[in-house]
Amino acid sequence: MDNMPTQELEALRYIRYEAQDSIGYITLNRPDKRNALNADVVTELKQTFEFAEDDETCKVIVLRAAGEVFCAGADLGYIQELQGFGYTDNLADSTHLMQLFHQIYTLKKVVIAQVQGHALAGGCGLATICDFAFTVPEAKFGYTEVKIGFLPAIVSVFLLRKIGEMRTKQLLLTGDVISAQTAQEFGLVNFLAPREELADKVRLFARKLCVENSGQSMELTKEMLARIPEMPLEDSLRYAARMNAEARGTLDCRRGIAAFLSKEKIAWDN
Repeated sequence: MDNMPTQELEALRYIRYEAQDSIGYITLNRPDKRNALNADVVTELKQTFEFAEDDETCKVIVLRAAGEVFCAGADLGYIQELQGFGYTDNLADSTHLMQLFHQIYTLKKVVIAQVQGHALAGGCGLATICDFAFTVPEAKFGYTEVKIGFLPAIVSVFLLRKIGEMRTKQLLLTGDVISAQTAQEFGLVNFLAPREELADKVRLFARKLCVENSGQSMELTKEMLARIPEMPLEDSLRYAARMNAEARGTLDCRRGIAAFLSKEKIAWDN
């Protein structure tokens, strides 16, 4: 491990964090509950992503899980607890999850989902909001909320951006569980890999980003991609032009252009 977590991270019950070779690994560590979500898990995820974003030894983040299931959504005990909530409590709880999804989506660093097993409901949402997703062929994906009279509300905002209205409607209104292959065809998943190769494939991809790409450029590109869809065409073009001009004055751009002109190759994680 390249860095030692703070005392707060060491006290976490459901999440593990470590950084190796410029990659920060955030691990859902509740395999006995199929890594299901509750308020405490969401709190710990928020804390860990905040730490990883500020961790100078980490350039790219991998979200993974212990056990056979990536994340089964909300756990049964938590669902039972929600039965006693009024509107105010439910809004606070929903906002808590919304903040986590927004945090991951707008994080300065690239986030890769390493989905080694089924990702359902809120667990499928977690994979959805990551920048990249790798999974095994046997994994299943689905937003099953309508099956129990609930709404896939928060994830719908991100899913519409990611795969468009037609496929979002198909997934959210049917609540159907789909295969990893179909998830890839729909644009939910980038890459499939055999289970025994998954971790290595993710690590190699993360290292490629660390070594070949400017961290600053990836951060600004993520920011642009998050903001542009909400802008009118003319505003988005003016915004893109400003970002282009600002990027040209950065240290990374000057370094990259100098290396390009001199035909040198940069290792960006140095």
